[in-house]
Amino acid sequence: MAYTTVTEIKEFMGITVSTDDALLNDLITRAQRHIEAYTHRVFEAAADSTRRFDAIENVTLNGRRLLLDEDLAVITSITNGDGTTVASTSYVTEPRNETPYWAITLKADADIVWTYNDTPEDAIAIVGRWAYSTTPPADIQDITIRLVAHLYQRRQGIGVRSERVPFYSVTYDAAAGSMPAEIREELDHYRKVRW
Repeated sequence: MAYTTVTEIKEFMGITVSTDDALLNDLITRAQRHIEAYTHRVFEAAADSTRRFDAIENVTLNGRRLLLDEDLAVITSITNGDGTTVASTSYVTEPRNETPYWAITLKADADIVWTYNDTPEDAIAIVGRWAYSTTPPADIQDITIRLVAHLYQRRQGIGVRSERVPFYSVTYDAAAGSMPAEIREELDHYRKVRW
């Protein structure tokens, strides 16, 4: 899914014809990629997928905490490295009361640790929605709309100004770069620090 729709873009920009619908759809994809690359995050997951983790390298806190490599919005199931299913009553998420999750900690009274049978690599499997959330936050939707509008206008040359005097000319692009500074600033609080 996309963070916005062609209909929302056209409404925002006051476009009433369908001539550029395919282009706008392409720009939505490009804007979403820019946002994800800048923040190191995916902001929605419409379906479950599986990620695997090392039972040694990804584990801390005396074998109880599993560090995740991506944001996790929803946990569907967890299979420990020995093949047993980890019940939802046996763990807590980090953070506890909000998403995205960055770790899963086995409860002290659960009487289990993260483990493996033959090899620790890719031993633990988590099925869930691997993203910041299941649907993009409203401000991410708004930022995507504005970034698409920026990319569309830049394509049409809006923001380019030229100055000519004898023997000299210069061109300024007020919309230089693929992402305006105010959008980058709004995205800064979403930026994920890689470890």
